[in-house]
Amino acid sequence: MSDPDPTSAWWLEPAPAATQGLSRSEAQERLAHHGPNTLESSHQRPLALQFLARFRNPLVLVLLAASAVSAATGDAANFFIIMALVLLSVTLDFVQEHRADRAAQKLRESVALRATVIRDGRQQELPVSALVPGDVVLLAAGERIPADGRLIEARDFFVNQALLTGESYPVEKRPGELDRGATELQQAANAVFMGSSVVSGSARVRIMATGAATALGEVAHSIQSEPPATAFEVGMHRFAMLLVRVTLWMVLFVMLVTSCCTGRCSNPSCSPSRWRWA
Repeated sequence: MSDPDPTSAWWLEPAPAATQGLSRSEAQERLAHHGPNTLESSHQRPLALQFLARFRNPLVLVLLAASAVSAATGDAANFFIIMALVLLSVTLDFVQEHRADRAAQKLRESVALRATVIRDGRQQELPVSALVPGDVVLLAAGERIPADGRLIEARDFFVNQALLTGESYPVEKRPGELDRGATELQQAANAVFMGSSVVSGSARVRIMATGAATALGEVAHSIQSEPPATAFEVGMHRFAMLLVRVTLWMVLFVMLVTSCCTGRCSNPSCSPSRWRWA
């Protein structure tokens, strides 16, 4: 039995011939190859460090420098205004990312804990994390679908897959071949996906993708990963770096001019008494 390709629209491939599941040895080999059927959880830094990391933005650093100059010159009004804007911007950015992390965590928690699997020709209750591509799983009303799979048998089988497709009503699933143009998840009438729930009926499903290779795994990854910078963000970053460079050059120029003037004025020939006698 060959492994399915989780990167393609596998529900368009011919129906699987083997429907009796895997042996224990086959399952162990595939588990070692594919890994456990769990969604990847990125390492979470402490919230305080996540918040402080927002201050590394060049524009934020420029604003902090401006607020420091305002404080040093006694301009309290500008100091408080700039600091308030910086804290507001950093806080909004932090809250947005924290909400995205919580959404990804809820996706991971929405998956069932155990599943009924056919191993060695008999039904077994196994942890969902032990499922591998090629396993045959039995599903019934009220259960969570533990992985992406292709229907082998189904009887009045309806699932709620709004988590993935946004469809507000349960969708009927049935085995069979589909048109080659049915490449979207909502068109996959012969497949079920991790995180969906069984509303009614029963089915026998062959697992095709597990863990991060599932449709739900891709959603969780897209939520957690940082989106590419927009053109506005790139422009703001470049502008901030330009401000930093200009500020540094101005500081160096002022220091150089001040040093030269101080050196000239320290010369005895620059004293007012010498000017009067001259």
